[in-house]
Amino acid sequence: MSTTQHRHLTVADAASALAAMRAARPLVQNITNYVAMTISANVLLAVGASPAMVHAAEEVDEFVAISSALVINIGTLSPQWIEGMRRAAKQAVALGKPWVLDPVGCGATKFRTDFAVEMSRAGPAIIRGNASEIMSLAGAAGAGGKGVDSTASSDAALAAGKALARASGAVVAITGETDYVTDGDTVVAVTGGSPLMPLSTALGCALSATVAAFAAVRPPFEAAVAALAVYGAAGAAAAARVTGPGHLPAELCDALHAEDAGMLERYATIKTVEEVNV
Repeated sequence: MSTTQHRHLTVADAASALAAMRAARPLVQNITNYVAMTISANVLLAVGASPAMVHAAEEVDEFVAISSALVINIGTLSPQWIEGMRRAAKQAVALGKPWVLDPVGCGATKFRTDFAVEMSRAGPAIIRGNASEIMSLAGAAGAGGKGVDSTASSDAALAAGKALARASGAVVAITGETDYVTDGDTVVAVTGGSPLMPLSTALGCALSATVAAFAAVRPPFEAAVAALAVYGAAGAAAAARVTGPGHLPAELCDALHAEDAGMLERYATIKTVEEVNV
């Protein structure tokens, strides 16, 4: 259970983290799903990181060693990929490299849910998912879901997110209309984004990759908050330039590439909504 108290984070902190990440240009290893590979790579390049899509069990030990951070996304599972994920997570923990778990579709099938639970216990620094995924992973009653889409609001998943953070030791980021970040004690709300974003495939997966990039340069809680603010601000700016979701991924990458403190101030908010002393 985390007892770490966090100072109140601000949009200025997110801008500082963005500058630090761009200066470091971290190499982010992605073990992600087929649908998300291209947009995740493009988003990482646009925001200022360096992507690699490396999942073979035979080389993940070596690649984790040269990477700054790792993201494990369980969207398109197979036995071979599972072995790569297990080995990569173990190596990341052994080397002190931060890794992010995206439990895509957790709750949809027993196979998927069991593996998500296994990975949540394998030392992730951050778990990022939608409300239904987080509720299912936490074992909360009433968790809904339709395939990989959430049927619950992020507000409804807060209790589950705090419980999951305490059980796993990871910072938990719950994304939705309002995004929340919690370590089990402190809860920070981040606003931004657009209703168009869930209508474009794999933008949530690319967000998890972005979170990993920030985790390379900031502690997990601050990294998650900063990544959500940066991504949300870019999403809102991108949505203002389109008439539908079709061109949103390209506009999102352009907005991430151009993002500065002014864009963050205009389109994102960060607010500590709950602190519990334990």
